[in-house]
Amino acid sequence: MRSPAALARAEWGPLWSTVRRGVVTKRWRAAPMTLGAVCLAALFHYAQNQSWGYRFVQDIGSVRAEDPLWLSLLRTPLSLFVPALDLPVWGALAQILIVFGIAEICLGRRVTLAVGYVATLAGTLYARLGTALGPDGPLGLPASDARIVDNGPSAAVVGLAVYVCWRYGARCTAVVVVALMVTEAAVKPNLAGKEHLAAISAVALAGAARAAHAAVRHRGAERSGSGVPPIRS
Repeated sequence: MRSPAALARAEWGPLWSTVRRGVVTKRWRAAPMTLGAVCLAALFHYAQNQSWGYRFVQDIGSVRAEDPLWLSLLRTPLSLFVPALDLPVWGALAQILIVFGIAEICLGRRVTLAVGYVATLAGTLYARLGTALGPDGPLGLPASDARIVDNGPSAAVVGLAVYVCWRYGARCTAVVVVALMVTEAAVKPNLAGKEHLAAISAVALAGAARAAHAAVRHRGAERSGSGVPPIRS
């Protein structure tokens, strides 16, 4: 039986090595997008608590399922940085700094943005689907949830955490995160909990699509290398 230290190295070794190397070699330049995101979230928090800024922040970043779809899609990218009703600002800033920072170092800026946006968008679209289904089914939500302001980084954070862990071989950690989100949704079946599951589902589909694409490219490269021309459709 392996020791706890060996199990920890097997689970988190590649992830820890990548993050450590990025921080040691580049320091704050390892995750400039993350630092900008933290500053933007802090700025939105400050502005929202001022008499002159509350309406402005709501107009550019607050999402509700009852809003027109085009308006929700327009606001969704910035909604990630607008303070959530049930999440203290320090919690939101810590989530962005830690999870986005690790993701930016490990995945790069573009993939981090793409995965975070896919997760957030999945939550936004699920809120509409859930309220349309109604409260009777397991995927449904009460109609009153359509009026809830749906902001904050949590959906993107959960999606990125699962994606990074899976990519870097921390499979047990990814499973634990998913299990915690399933438990949260079961114990407290509200909009936020079910949105987290929607975010995880969307990220899992994106990961599966990426893996399938990589497998197709690998098979094509093997055919080319062996002299057998790839099959053309």
